[in-house]
Amino acid sequence: MIKVLLLDDEGLVRNGIRLILQAGGSAEVVAEDTNGAQVVELVEKYRPDVVLTDIQMPGVNGIEVTRRVVALPDAPPVVVLTTFDLDEYVYEALQAGATGFLLKDIAPRALVEAVEQAARGDAMLSPRITKRLISAYTAHPAPGPAASGDDPLHVLTPREREVAIQVAEGLSNSEVAAELGLSESTVKVHITHIMAKLALPNRTKLALLVHDLGLA
Repeated sequence: MIKVLLLDDEGLVRNGIRLILQAGGSAEVVAEDTNGAQVVELVEKYRPDVVLTDIQMPGVNGIEVTRRVVALPDAPPVVVLTTFDLDEYVYEALQAGATGFLLKDIAPRALVEAVEQAARGDAMLSPRITKRLISAYTAHPAPGPAASGDDPLHVLTPREREVAIQVAEGLSNSEVAAELGLSESTVKVHITHIMAKLALPNRTKLALLVHDLGLA
């Protein structure tokens, strides 16, 4: 059973998520709070496999939650809940180390699958969110490797480069495998090597890097 720490200031949202995960049978909410003020203590006490947090909360919001959690030893992945159209801080959460994003109108089964993916170490990047996020990011790009003319992907093999570009398009491991004619286990190995070579914490930052370089 996947243990989830849930942070959201809306009681109805927390209740709904708790019931959805319970019905899914693979995950359960082991602890919850209305903001992230006690997130470190809750993580240390309950040892969740996934932290699911709203981005907009009074007190300590989802961005600061992400920073505090990823700084911990053996940190669980952080997945941010967002209404997106109203949020102006999604890129900041990515920079802080968030593994993925879920819209609050996500279908119940998709929510369960997203939590399962995060627990396995895979990022949850729906194409809809990725497209909007990248559009916002490229409209106001942060200084990065592309600005200096460097290509940080030069350390990758041609096949790893192909995999990186597919990941940046929002494809899952199985979709990358089908697109490139590889097994899913081979894709996972490639992604592990890519992350190590580029010193990136998750697929989300890889996607932003590839888009920053204009390759996807």
